[in-house]
Amino acid sequence: MELLRIEGLKKKIKKKKILNGISLTVNSGEIVGFLGPNGAGKTTTIKMILGLFSIDAGHISICGHDVVSDFEKAMEQVGGIVENPDLYKRLTGRENLEYFSSLYPHIDTTSIDEVVKLVKMSGRIDDKVKTYSLGMCQRVGIAQALLHNPRLLVLDEPTNGLDPIGIKELRDLLRYLAKEAGVGVFISSHLLSEMELMCDRIYIIDNGAMIGEKAMHQQNLIEDDVFSYSFLTADNNKTLAYFQEMQTNCALENGGVSLVMKRSEIPAIIKALIEKDINIYAVNQKQRTLEQDFISMTTGSKTQIQ
Repeated sequence: MELLRIEGLKKKIKKKKILNGISLTVNSGEIVGFLGPNGAGKTTTIKMILGLFSIDAGHISICGHDVVSDFEKAMEQVGGIVENPDLYKRLTGRENLEYFSSLYPHIDTTSIDEVVKLVKMSGRIDDKVKTYSLGMCQRVGIAQALLHNPRLLVLDEPTNGLDPIGIKELRDLLRYLAKEAGVGVFISSHLLSEMELMCDRIYIIDNGAMIGEKAMHQQNLIEDDVFSYSFLTADNNKTLAYFQEMQTNCALENGGVSLVMKRSEIPAIIKALIEKDINIYAVNQKQRTLEQDFISMTTGSKTQIQ
């Protein structure tokens, strides 16, 4: 089910064009990443989703409710954190949640206990926030965003300042919310490797425009698609000489022989190598990383080339 739809979103701040017609969707049960260089428009987009910035042009709907014409119903379905969670440090974690729960109807002690357990803060929730680590503050912030049982969770750079353990705990929590509770998660981050592990889909924004979308963990089985492969054999030099005879783009690399070819060509090449008495230990397809896609799409790569 579609939870978030953005169509043709535009925004200017002090005559500067921040967003230029971006469109995207987030569905129930999936984690969607939002990547872009600093100043690309990520935080502005998130603030517009949460009703913190006005919309110059375009539309945002949450669970079918337009954030302009049906603001209250739209906001009932979304919870979010922009940058760092804003907690009262002199209060305990529970007191913070009790205060925020008073802003919503029908949230009782049981609901607070449930979200505290969900974010694994039961053992520390009655301690003062000033004693918390940044990771604990992030977990209480997510608990705050989940208090009213939203269907969409929007997070702006939630991994900032977290150590590797804290990042893994956050990743596990978000994947649980998506896969077990059916929550849709829209998350921005600059940690490309973490987004690659966490997300189902990625949108890439640059200079206020959407420049790419990438489905993660998707195996492409099209026979004529071209990939880079690495052949690990008993005689890599002999293998390299054979590939050079075929006039292919090949090279010795990382203990094997790499070359670019169609998937459909692999069986014939394996057969030919066996006929030449070359034992084959492994054939590996080298996947493009999210980092490679990100750099190639954004102005970061253009700056390096010029």
